Amino acid sequence: MAKWVPFPNAGEFAYTTASLQKHWTRLHAGDCEPMPQTSPQWEAWMHFHNGEFQRAVELGLSAGGCGINAANKATCIYATYLEPNEQHRLELFLEVAERAPALQRATPQAPNAWYWEAYALGRYSQGISVTRALAEGLGTRVRKALETTIKLAPRHADAHLALAAFHAEVIDKLGALVGGMTYGARKDVGLRLYRTALSLNPHSAITMMEYANGLVMLEGDKRMAEASKLYEDAAACQPADAMERLDVEMAKAELQEG
Repeated sequence: MAKWVPFPNAGEFAYTTASLQKHWTRLHAGDCEPMPQTSPQWEAWMHFHNGEFQRAVELGLSAGGCGINAANKATCIYATYLEPNEQHRLELFLEVAERAPALQRATPQAPNAWYWEAYALGRYSQGISVTRALAEGLGTRVRKALETTIKLAPRHADAHLALAAFHAEVIDKLGALVGGMTYGARKDVGLRLYRTALSLNPHSAITMMEYANGLVMLEGDKRMAEASKLYEDAAACQPADAMERLDVEMAKAELQEG
């Protein structure tokens, strides 16, 4: 594995496996990930939360079980925020999507075995263009995986958020009529899912940002002021781990550019 770009705020977070246990519920409010069962799995997650994403992948894959989820999440977050090469970024998302079926067969009742497939394919779709991804059938796969995640974990805030984004992206790219008839995308459902995600995880910067983006895609300029306020709130969030730091920094960058 080629050496990955390091987390830019290295050392800001220094979780141990013991301290991670104390903060687990807060750190996983978005994805409802159960606590690990083995020491290697705990170590993989510890490295993830500290921003040592490549090490988290290595340990997670070797640990197995929920360690695979740690590896998948670390890969997705690294690819989303830090990987500079677009082709490699897309390849990383595909790696996660390709690992998903085996994990789903091994642990079919584990929500994140399905969620990280959806996340990876969703980001991959954005990279190649949502229209092309829909034509290739990826949209159906994403939606099925997200709906399965929510069925298994009704309080999975991140899955509600991603499914909301599915509705918004389809409508934004294809229009409400075609998007609704072809993919079942609906504005009212998308907005409801965004609200649900924020209510389940109200301190999440990424949820605020995605909700803001969705408001503009689905409602246009009339919701721009509300969207801007959500970005301001996201930038003011206090991050609890490396992933949240990257979320907050992205919000700040978006505000500066705006």
